[in-house]
Amino acid sequence: MKRIDIPADIPKNMEDLFIQNYSAITKNTENLFLFAGDQKIEHLNKDFYGENIPPEVNNPEHLFKIASQGHIGAFATQLGLIARYAKKYPAINYIAKLNSKTDIIPKDAKDPLSKRLWKAKHIIEFRENHGLNIAGVGYTIYIGSEYEYKMLKKAAEIINEAHKNGLVAILWMYPRGKNVTNEKDSDLIAGAAGVAACLGADFAKISPPIDKNGKQNPELLQQAVQAAGNTKLICSGGPKVSKEEFLKRIKNQMKIGGTHGIAAGRNIFQHSLVEAIEFTKAISDIVYK
Repeated sequence: MKRIDIPADIPKNMEDLFIQNYSAITKNTENLFLFAGDQKIEHLNKDFYGENIPPEVNNPEHLFKIASQGHIGAFATQLGLIARYAKKYPAINYIAKLNSKTDIIPKDAKDPLSKRLWKAKHIIEFRENHGLNIAGVGYTIYIGSEYEYKMLKKAAEIINEAHKNGLVAILWMYPRGKNVTNEKDSDLIAGAAGVAACLGADFAKISPPIDKNGKQNPELLQQAVQAAGNTKLICSGGPKVSKEEFLKRIKNQMKIGGTHGIAAGRNIFQHSLVEAIEFTKAISDIVYK
């Protein structure tokens, strides 16, 4: 088992619970395979219905079936969706996503602001009342937005409250807004990773940076990994690609870039249940073994 960096804002009487939650989602490693299921708000129905997408994908329960039967570290989705299905799937390690927004308003129309929908205390009360495996909380920040100060303030409060109650804190860190000319710029992504560290996040989800040719280059991740210090970085999975290409990306991001895992959504849940479960096994073998 890897040594866990226990943040100093976790009270002594909560250290064992934090270790338990952290170990559960990392499988006693420093790595995390996060199955992302927050797109029901973020992308509306575009990811769940359409050509080449199996009909079963449109039902939210498809996500929970994958999360309960697949080989993942944790399943991230909104608290409301957890409330609808968690009694039927109590064994999943949940990450409760506290903010979300739709993508109806175009990026160039208005700087993004994703306000908190639930407080950390709501997650803590929910966990205590129902005894579910809610291991942590997640929150998105749009660095570069004119509203970033609001999201930064809320993130700081959420992380502090989560840690005081033994929960793992994960930030989604995305450069975005009218003043951001290239949200995949390696310098900017490294800066966002550093901000996540300053806020005290245990993990930060970032977009893989692209080079001058518009291609993902795992070497560009090294700067962000250094900037994040002992806050572990995981890359977003992005749109669906071939299984072979996706696995290759994860290997290179971790081995060359130095990241600590993956947050995958569309590349998993846009498959049938059987295919999705099998694919999680292949991803888990890379992330955890």
